[in-house]
Amino acid sequence: MDKQTGFIHIYCGDGKGKTTCGMGLCTRAAGYGYKVLIYQFMKDNKTSERKVLEALDNVTFIDGLESEKFSFQMSSEEKEQRKVYYESQFRQITELAKTENYDVLFLDEIIYTIRAGLFDEILLLNYLCQKPAHLEVILTGQGPSQALIDAADYVSNIQKQKHPFDKGLPARKGIER
Repeated sequence: MDKQTGFIHIYCGDGKGKTTCGMGLCTRAAGYGYKVLIYQFMKDNKTSERKVLEALDNVTFIDGLESEKFSFQMSSEEKEQRKVYYESQFRQITELAKTENYDVLFLDEIIYTIRAGLFDEILLLNYLCQKPAHLEVILTGQGPSQALIDAADYVSNIQKQKHPFDKGLPARKGIER
């Protein structure tokens, strides 16, 4: 492998496709032979992209909770429990990425999780400063802080111009979820 330095990618904005971009990069890396580790915050274990990528030997998904709800649907107690859970998961995942020598780590919706008060941004920023040098890290979600933007090497802002959700249409399996 010719990879020397791992960069930090952020896909953010209010447009559809942040996770899709991250999964695309994971697919490209896996096709090249890199070991890829993926965790999806705020999502259950049933996302459509998992069905394809889990079939690849060099892609590992870490399971989250079996059911999820939006942060605005959670009580204060549920939010605090979720924060403890997510931060524990993060510590385990980042340790696995290091000990198992992964090449790519995708933390899907971690930025949303920070904005919702369900994850401590300092924990993520500290990790990004000390991550394994070769590890490529992908972060997604709306509204990254300036500190996250400054820590990143790539920042792509995906802007919505039009979306069926604006007309009250739900997410469709295989397209939006």
